Amino acid sequence: MVVVAKLYFRYGAMNSGKSTGLLQAAFNYEERGQRVLLAKPATDTKGERDVVSRLGMTREVDVLVGPEDSLVARFDEAAAADPAPVACLLVDEAQFLRPAQVDELLRIAVERGVPVLAYGIRTDFRTRAFPGSARLLELAHSLEELKTICRCGRKALFNGRRVGERFVFDGDQVAIDGETVHYESLCATCYLEESGGRLG
Repeated sequence: MVVVAKLYFRYGAMNSGKSTGLLQAAFNYEERGQRVLLAKPATDTKGERDVVSRLGMTREVDVLVGPEDSLVARFDEAAAADPAPVACLLVDEAQFLRPAQVDELLRIAVERGVPVLAYGIRTDFRTRAFPGSARLLELAHSLEELKTICRCGRKALFNGRRVGERFVFDGDQVAIDGETVHYESLCATCYLEESGGRLG
């Protein structure tokens, strides 16, 4: 008999501690002698094969998920590499998964009996949901918002994209941090001020 586990989605604006929380969860499981697998989409090129926390902690993932990969197949392959049972699958940057891959996270939880903790951003710099996040909001057994604050001290909800010193509100949904692209967590008031009242 397979024990039905749950799919959890822990989401928040940039700098809300998502990767730090994931690494802490991995530590907690392993401290108790339990095996975990870490995964992230290959779209996230920051850190290449690592989960990278802004506090400076890093850890290599067990599964780097390409856009056409079957998450169930990749999970089963990684799980079979060691005879110890997998106690939890931890997924960083889950917003970059395709909706069909999020469906597979639910299957891993329900059909494999392995809890899945997915961490990610809910919306992009235009306040539009990432496809992976939208599907997680639809399917997850449990939703948890991780909070951070805006420069003004209010709760940050949105992610402002800056190119150089200027906020931008047009462009591709995905632009991983580089020399000129940076992100800032903003409350609704500061976002509207920067965008001139524009949403989306």
